Amino acid sequence: MKQAFLKQLAAAALGLALTAPELSRAAWPDDKPITLIVPWAAGGSTDILARVLSEGLTQSLKQSVIVENRSGASGNIGSTYVARAKPDGYTLLVGSMSTHTMNQALYANMPFDGVKDFTPIAELALVTNTMVTHPSVPANNVREFIDYLKANPDKVAYASAGQGSTNHLSAALFEKAAGVKMVHVPYRGGAPAVLDTVAGRTQVLFSAGTQTLPHVQSGKLKLLAVTEEQRSPLLPGTPTVAETLPGYELSVWYGAFGPAGLPADLTTRLNKEINLILKRPDVVKKMADMGVLLLDTTPEQFAKTLTRDADKYGKLIKELGVTAE
Repeated sequence: MKQAFLKQLAAAALGLALTAPELSRAAWPDDKPITLIVPWAAGGSTDILARVLSEGLTQSLKQSVIVENRSGASGNIGSTYVARAKPDGYTLLVGSMSTHTMNQALYANMPFDGVKDFTPIAELALVTNTMVTHPSVPANNVREFIDYLKANPDKVAYASAGQGSTNHLSAALFEKAAGVKMVHVPYRGGAPAVLDTVAGRTQVLFSAGTQTLPHVQSGKLKLLAVTEEQRSPLLPGTPTVAETLPGYELSVWYGAFGPAGLPADLTTRLNKEINLILKRPDVVKKMADMGVLLLDTTPEQFAKTLTRDADKYGKLIKELGVTAE
């Protein structure tokens, strides 16, 4: 009788051990706030989108979701923090294609792997990436700009937010596709790169519409094209670079990640909650006004995009000889 009781007790204990993780996750989030890491300084489009998600998730999950900016090293500092965090759903990241698909090829010593060390939750948005020039440049489209470059070799300067930035890669890819050469002027951040192009100290810039479109609207910059494969629904009248240079494409996206090993049920729930927020009309309008097109993807779809772009941009960066150092 005693042995039978002990066997039943052992079985019950084993059952509790097996169900403890499920019970713990079922209670998520309990009495602990969730931290949403942004690996850049406050005020940019990534930060604004993260704060929209923070507000929405706080409401839907009935738990505080706090945005924390951990900037530095081209997004590597904040991303590393999340990569090393416990995969329990309480530390998440709003990252971008640069941190997860480019940095691995740009830096000799990376503290994380952009694909293997994270769980993709949702691809959040595409940032309309524009090609703009100073009004003094005598070109109104990509073909005219290429002709101008060929007639003025090494006399046109392009600005970037720094070595290895998406601005730099976009321009280097353009040079290769068009068979032209420009002078690269790297700045320490996107803001001074935009300002010097507005001032005419540099003549061309490939940059997010969040930074350039206000100056296009005021007439201080001239919009020639977007760099995505297809025309942006936000700028349907603006051609792509690929309409002149077939095969040219560079898309800048933002995504939500957890550390590697984030349980599938938490990943699925977060994906569902995030996509509901991204469909809200007020959120769609707010981000569209900034040149940001919101998406609706599954974790599996985002994982495919992540793997594809890591391979694509890794090869491209090496081929072009672009470095961040």
